[in-house]
Amino acid sequence: MTVNTHCETETAAAGERLGAILRPGDVVALTGGLGAGKTAFIRGMAKGMGLSARVSSPTFTIVNEYLGEMPLFHFDMYRLSNSDELFEIGWEDYIDRGGVCAVEWSENVYDALPPETIRVDIKKTGDTDRAVTVTIPESRR
Repeated sequence: MTVNTHCETETAAAGERLGAILRPGDVVALTGGLGAGKTAFIRGMAKGMGLSARVSSPTFTIVNEYLGEMPLFHFDMYRLSNSDELFEIGWEDYIDRGGVCAVEWSENVYDALPPETIRVDIKKTGDTDRAVTVTIPESRR
C-alpha cells in the first residue's frame, strides 16, 4: 500500500495508522534517503502505539527505547557497516523483549531482519511530498 503525503504531519499520521495495528515482536524496517521522513513516520508509530514519548533520531546512540505497555525500540543503522555490529549491541535481546523494533537505514542490516518484517519505504517526491509504501508480509496479516 502506498500513501502520498504532503507534509511531515501527514507522514507521521501514516506512521500512526501502522502503529495502531502493531503487535509485540513486530519488526518495522524503514528505508529512504536522508531527510525522507523516517523519524517522523516512527514518531507517528509511537503515537499509534499509545506512547507519549518525544521521539528523536538515535543516530549517535544507535537505539532509543520508549517504554510503555508495548515498548518501542527505535534503531538507526546509518553508522553501522554490517549486521555483525547489530548483533554486538544485543539485537536478538531486543526482538525477544516483547516490544516493536523500528529500524531506520535497515538496508545496512538487511540480513539480520526476520522474514516477517514489515517494510516501509519513504521516497521524496517533492520538497515536502513523500510516497510512503508499507509492505506487510502475508504471514503477518
